Amino acid sequence: MDQLQIPTMAELASEGKEPEILFWVGCAGSFDARAQKVTLAFCRILNEAGISFAILGNEEQCTGDPARRAGNEFVFQMLALQNIEILNGYAVKKIVTACPHCFNTLKNEYPALGGHFEVLHHTQFLQQLIDAGRIRMKEGGSFKGKRITYHDSCYLGRVNGVYEAPRKVLEALDAELVEMKRCRTNGLCCGAGGAQMWKEDEPGNKRINVERAEEALETGASVIASNCPFCLTMMLDGVKAKDKQDDVMVYDLAELIVNNLAGE
Repeated sequence: MDQLQIPTMAELASEGKEPEILFWVGCAGSFDARAQKVTLAFCRILNEAGISFAILGNEEQCTGDPARRAGNEFVFQMLALQNIEILNGYAVKKIVTACPHCFNTLKNEYPALGGHFEVLHHTQFLQQLIDAGRIRMKEGGSFKGKRITYHDSCYLGRVNGVYEAPRKVLEALDAELVEMKRCRTNGLCCGAGGAQMWKEDEPGNKRINVERAEEALETGASVIASNCPFCLTMMLDGVKAKDKQDDVMVYDLAELIVNNLAGE
C-alpha cells in the first residue's frame, strides 16, 4: 500500500482546507503500542476509502475521561475546555474516534462545556463506509468461515446503546459470529472501565478480565473482536492468563477490516 497520509488540522488549515472528519486518536491510540496498530489500521481504511481526514497531533490532549471517572472534576474540566477551544478554533463539526471512552466524553459530556460536535465511534463510521460501498471486502477473505465472538464495551454498548453497527461490520467479513452468554445489554465489563485501568484490583476471587476471557473462550471462537483499546488490553491479558494466546487472537474491528480490504 502507498505511504499512509495522516495530515494534521494545523497543516490543512494552513492550506485553507477543511477535512470531512477529524480523527480523534486518544491517549491509548497515540501511546499504547498495541492500540497504535488500531490507529494505523483505521487510517489505512480512511485512505483506502478516499476519506478526507486529519488529526490534531500534538494539539490533542486527553479528553479528561479517566480524571472524571476517578473523581478529579477539576482536571477533567481543565482538559475539556482546552480541547473544546482548539476544536472550535478549527471549526470542527464531525469527529470519529476508535475509543468508546473518548466517544462518550466528546459526545455526551463536552456539550455542557460548549463543545457541540457530531461524534461517531469508528465502528459506526466503518458500517457507514461499508453500506455506502466506499470500502469493499475481498471475496472469501482471511476470516471466511472462522468463528468470531464480539465483546460489547460498556461505553459503546450499555452507555450509548450501540450494538448493531459493530456486528454489521463483522457480517462483512463472511465469518461466523458466535455470541457470548453475556452480550449486548447484558454484556460484562472487561474490568478496565471507570478508571479501573489505572489502579490495582480490589481483593476478590478472580480478575474480571479473566472471567470475561473465559466466556469468550467458551464460544469456541478463534478470534475475539473488540472496539476499545482498554477492552483489547484486558481481553489479551485474559487470554494469556488462560494460556490460549497461540490459539485465540484478539483484534479491534478496524484490524479485521483492514486485513480484508479488496484493494489490498
